Amino acid sequence: LFQRMEVSASSGAFIHTPGTQSEIATVIQGVLLGLFLLPLLYKSSLQVWVYCRTLGKQRTQAIEKRAEKGTGSAVFYVSLLVVLLFLVPSWTRLVQGLEVHPFVWVLNYMFTNSDERLLLCAYWIFVICVSIRRFYSISKQSKTERILLRKYYHLVAVLIFSPAVIFQPAFLDLAFGAAFALFLILEMIRVWEVYPLGHTIHQFMNAFTDHRDSEILIISHFSLLLGCALPKWMSSGFNDRPLAPFAGILSLGIGDTMASMIGYKYGVLRWSKTGKKTIEGTAAGITSVLAACSILVTLLASSGYILSQHWLSLSVAVTLSLLLEAYTTQLDNAFIPLVFYSLLCL
Repeated sequence: LFQRMEVSASSGAFIHTPGTQSEIATVIQGVLLGLFLLPLLYKSSLQVWVYCRTLGKQRTQAIEKRAEKGTGSAVFYVSLLVVLLFLVPSWTRLVQGLEVHPFVWVLNYMFTNSDERLLLCAYWIFVICVSIRRFYSISKQSKTERILLRKYYHLVAVLIFSPAVIFQPAFLDLAFGAAFALFLILEMIRVWEVYPLGHTIHQFMNAFTDHRDSEILIISHFSLLLGCALPKWMSSGFNDRPLAPFAGILSLGIGDTMASMIGYKYGVLRWSKTGKKTIEGTAAGITSVLAACSILVTLLASSGYILSQHWLSLSVAVTLSLLLEAYTTQLDNAFIPLVFYSLLCL
């Protein structure tokens, strides 16, 4: 238990390109800022259109409901294009001085001297396509419990993010930002029932909701993504705590998933009379995270890293995080990874 994992990065293991990290951060900030302003632009444009339509009613008949819905969808897509094509480039030019459009910068970053990034993108596309097809078929089965459906997302997060943290950490930062932006766009389309995807997205996402999602917003997928992304964003490469960037993946993708599945199927001893979480589930979560850490140590060592962290401190961090998960009923996806990350950095 007191065995020491020696951890220090070899000089050639992590190659940092000057300016790349700050440029990635600026692109992410610009896209997210633009999307946060999109509702304001969309609603304002929609009100202007409604006002103009009201004036037109003095001369013409009322527009049919279907036409209204189609026009509202058109206003949304036009507003989205304005944000992505004009507002986002303005931000990146102001903050970072990027002379090219952020999307052009992203393409250059992906296709310049990096077959590894392209292979990673192909791998992500394959996993996502297979997962969506599988999730859609599973969601149609009424016998499958919703809690198990939700944990499938956690397993997919492990498959998608783990290789990238090891081999392309900087590219993963950019990918996290792109995924968050895509989630924002899809959630807006779902909430506002934008034609033609709004209803389909709502049906798909509704199969994975629980009591923590409101009737309007579905935030579980946001909390899962942020839970995996924040520890990585807060980690500056592989430092003396190389497992810290994996805090979200380990605590949510491994620990929380195994705790829920084992606890649901085999759990008998509950932590409280009113709660559903079991001691067996928590024990399974702790064991699975420690096992995953031992595998990660081997993988990182084979990639040129010499790891240095006490197994005792790691065991304490894992145990405390999983105990906190067992006693919380709130959005544990959002803050359990941050707690685990903080404990790993002590």
